[in-house]
Amino acid sequence: MLIPVILSGGAGTRLWPVSRRAHPKPFMRLADGQTLAETTMKRALRVASSPYTLTVTARDYYFLTRDIYQGCAADSQHHFILEPEGRNTAPAIAAAALWVAHHHGDDAQMLVLPADHLVRDLVAFEHAVAAASALAADGWLTCLGVQPTHAETGFGYIRAGDAMGPAARVIDAFVEKPDQETARRYYESGHYLWNGGMFCFTAGAILAAMDEFAPDIAAAVRRCWTASSPDSEPMELDPASFARVRADSIDFAVMEKARRRAVVPVSCGWSDIGSWQAISDLYESDALGNRVQGAGVLVDSRNTFIQGEHRLIAAVGLDNMVIVDTGDAVLVASRDRAQEVKAVVDELTRKEHESAIYHRTVHRPWGSYTVLEDADDCKVKRLVVKPGGVLSLQRHRHRSEHWTVVSGKATVRVDDQTVELGPNQTVQIAAGSLHRLENRGEEDVHIIEVQTGSYFGEDDIERLEDVYGRA
Repeated sequence: MLIPVILSGGAGTRLWPVSRRAHPKPFMRLADGQTLAETTMKRALRVASSPYTLTVTARDYYFLTRDIYQGCAADSQHHFILEPEGRNTAPAIAAAALWVAHHHGDDAQMLVLPADHLVRDLVAFEHAVAAASALAADGWLTCLGVQPTHAETGFGYIRAGDAMGPAARVIDAFVEKPDQETARRYYESGHYLWNGGMFCFTAGAILAAMDEFAPDIAAAVRRCWTASSPDSEPMELDPASFARVRADSIDFAVMEKARRRAVVPVSCGWSDIGSWQAISDLYESDALGNRVQGAGVLVDSRNTFIQGEHRLIAAVGLDNMVIVDTGDAVLVASRDRAQEVKAVVDELTRKEHESAIYHRTVHRPWGSYTVLEDADDCKVKRLVVKPGGVLSLQRHRHRSEHWTVVSGKATVRVDDQTVELGPNQTVQIAAGSLHRLENRGEEDVHIIEVQTGSYFGEDDIERLEDVYGRA
């Protein structure tokens, strides 16, 4: 049995302003309209030998991830382990291995995949997974090593050793991200592969390796497992015990030290989509090296990438630039320095600017809201509540709210009164009043919400009851 284990998370810093802390890279939509999480799930199901998938992610991302999976793979059984905080890949994989062993036995295989990478050649990927699975069945800890297409300083490398038949090689060493000259030598030697973070092994083999090479992590994750509820769905890791687990990558903690380790080289059109350079490479260029996604006009410009979602972007006389517009933020950077966008996010975080965390459209378990206006004296949102969606029973200290139904039928409670509201009907909610909105219908409910008061932050929400466990 081969079970896909998808690791999904991230800080949302390298691809700001499209990727943000509350909406990181797995939820980015590419040119075909699909999110990276969606393409990863579809790719995983092509090679899975069971109807089960397991995703390790943060609680904040659970509902959106679940909705994406239900939209693209409703026939599969999607299981989740929710981390209270990120502790890198070793604890996440250890928890996943315990889950797989608990539910399916030590011999069940895990195919570990990052949720935010792209693979274009699915046939080559399938062949590589089949080869890795055959080795995993014999107790090997196996990686998929990406055949490099150029000298790259942004990835770790795997030095491949002796051949193990036509499809795999023994791993000689894992190598950290090199400088440019070293990367050139790696590429020209033909003995080095990019480490794409894709692994295949049995649950029993990786747990045994962690017991041997990272016993503190293995023991701490087991204590956390005991303090959690492994048969619940989703399974939430106990916060207090998980906080005591040492953070480390599976590469450092285990793979660099293990003995029975192998790599399957693969050329599958892989990209980690880790920079705006990588994003721009997904699009066809014109004769001058320009690439445009969305509405963009370039005049007398070269090697420039434009991505815009909402409005026309016009540029004149640019060379080697990146321009990204999301409606509420614009990034303008030299292509050579686009990796430094993390410094922008750090500065926004220092200034407590919401754009470091949120988009104008924010997804919630009940649907989403879009900020239409954000002024000193008011804030206007459009709420979309999906069928069955229920906002928490809540109140605000610093603001009043006025709701107008645009479409659909909403069931609204304000203090002790409950009313049904249809299009063009309104309700006023005073500061301090308990209130809740529910969609009991079969179509989305659209609401215009006008907030007035002295403070409009999302932390001015006191939840008393919540069907999604947020109270």
